[in-house]
Amino acid sequence: MKNFSLSLYAFHLRHTLTELPGEVVTDANLLWENLVKVGEGSLTFVGLKDLRSKLICYQNGKYEPKREIGRIPERLIDTQDLDLGSLPTTDGFKINANLQPFLLNDTYAVDLTLVPESPNISIDISQLQHFKPSSLLPSNIQASLGQTLSIYGEVDPTEDCDTLAEKLAIALVAGTNLNPVRTQQGELFGSLLFEYQALDPEEPNNPAKQCHILIVINNSQAATGTLAAEAYDWLLNFLCSYHKILYIYQLARQRYRDARTIYSDLENKIQEFNSLISENQTKLSGLKSLMGEIPKKSFDYTRCLQDLQTHHTAITTNITNYTICLEKIQTIDSGNSPQSWQDFIKKDCKKWQEQIQTDINYLTPGQELFGQFVDTIRGIVETEQTERDRSLENTIQILGIGFGGGAIASGIFTTHIDKINLPLIQKHPLYASLSLSIIATVVFIALGWLITKRK
Repeated sequence: MKNFSLSLYAFHLRHTLTELPGEVVTDANLLWENLVKVGEGSLTFVGLKDLRSKLICYQNGKYEPKREIGRIPERLIDTQDLDLGSLPTTDGFKINANLQPFLLNDTYAVDLTLVPESPNISIDISQLQHFKPSSLLPSNIQASLGQTLSIYGEVDPTEDCDTLAEKLAIALVAGTNLNPVRTQQGELFGSLLFEYQALDPEEPNNPAKQCHILIVINNSQAATGTLAAEAYDWLLNFLCSYHKILYIYQLARQRYRDARTIYSDLENKIQEFNSLISENQTKLSGLKSLMGEIPKKSFDYTRCLQDLQTHHTAITTNITNYTICLEKIQTIDSGNSPQSWQDFIKKDCKKWQEQIQTDINYLTPGQELFGQFVDTIRGIVETEQTERDRSLENTIQILGIGFGGGAIASGIFTTHIDKINLPLIQKHPLYASLSLSIIATVVFIALGWLITKRK
């Protein structure tokens, strides 16, 4: 393949709606730090090692995202691109590297392109390893939104492009657990386009572990390079929207699963509640325990529902952006674009958008159930507590009447015990006085009980 190039397009989340203006997510600079590590390890281009010194979001080697505030150009450098230098190969030619860093709204994006020093140098499958493609895979880049590896090359019309594309895709992920599967085939700017998706078998739904592969083979001397350069900005934003859509949908599915887990726990709490109120004497401590747990669960459930609504808005926005970019690409490509890119909007995106809305509709009634459950428990707890407080108050009142009356009677008996002319009492006055006091106390307790009952 002549006029060969290998490009990495990686996209990493800089900030979300939860961050205050000027703040970023915890690992916002991970993309730049990992690129520097690649420069220090396998692709030892001088410019890649010193990337921090070129980016405006770094100062004295320290990440300072506030330096980006108010900057109008999307590029995070003061020039059009960065020439990273060149590296020699054992086959006698050098590899040149070029990097373009961007800030696309809330996303960091990078285009790292490797090319032979001369477009006339022919690159075969074995020579692809000179470009160290393994160092550009997700395990090293760790872009949170995902990445695309793109290969472009020109071949003779007689070349078996299907077989060549398959070999190139396999060579890109050689030595890893990624398994490239061809998802689509079409045409882009007059060249053949082969699209692959290489998933991590351990985390197939994690965008940061996936590798999207585009292989563009020009076997007809089409002006692909010129048209691609003209559509560069639209292609970059197109890929960004594509990866965001995949990322947002996976976030939405996770939040739906979280909400279902919380709802399942609610069902268990309802069963526990039913058991408590079906007992002869309701266990107030158990109800109070539920009162302490349910509001937190209700809040978490509401957050899941709100996040789903946010994801629905976000995926709708990115579908719109994707559509606009695709239309611009079609305009540059004389009204043409890969059919698979159009189908992605019409089929996958539509299905995912509707799925998120269905999840929202399905979960919304549960929010009301949480509220009703909390109100029901609170009402029963308050009623039970009031009854118990009233019972305690009555008991105290009865005992007060009883012991108070008994104390008065005891004083009377003690004072006048000698006037009671009975032999038994005269013989044991102390025991007689105590016995009469106890009897009086019991009588007054009974009297107090009757009084509280009538009340």
